[in-house]
Amino acid sequence: MATKTPVPENSVVPLERITESILWLRGQKVMLDADLAGLYEVEIKTLNQAVKRNSGRFPPDFMFQLTAEEFESLRSQFVTLKTGRGQHRKYLPYAFTEQGVAMLSSVLHSERAIQVSIEIMRTFVRLRQLLTSNVELARKLAALEGKYDAQFKMVFDAIRKLMKPPESGQSRSRSGPSDSRRGRNDCGPVAVHQ
Repeated sequence: MATKTPVPENSVVPLERITESILWLRGQKVMLDADLAGLYEVEIKTLNQAVKRNSGRFPPDFMFQLTAEEFESLRSQFVTLKTGRGQHRKYLPYAFTEQGVAMLSSVLHSERAIQVSIEIMRTFVRLRQLLTSNVELARKLAALEGKYDAQFKMVFDAIRKLMKPPESGQSRSRSGPSDSRRGRNDCGPVAVHQ
């Protein structure tokens, strides 16, 4: 079993807020620029300008811009949309991978950016640990299934279905009941499958 990463009690940002911001896009865990700007307490425009000034630090495997289809898919999951002039984004959002998030603290030049990035990195580590334990659980389930007869087949099939990765058409995975305000996880981590 994987060892657990301790979560400091004096966190700058609650763990739940970070896990709610992690999405599954293009087969990887990412965070959107708007969510990161909120965590870093800067404007989205400020975050994106800092990234553009340091574009060499953000190759495509660190950051990418969502397509219109990806953005519409995510928007359709958000129940509430602000109304009125100037309330909608002019440009498609950027998604940052774990490596891109780590790089952000070096271009934002603030103590908060450093602290928030550390906490986000800890959250990504925690998600990897959950993935490892999920793989171990699948191995144990397969061993149990081999021991027992067909009467438990339906139970094993149901458990395996719950552990199955998202279909390729889905833009993100969720675990637990959804938070209807923004279509995100309640406070549990994103289900991650490789």
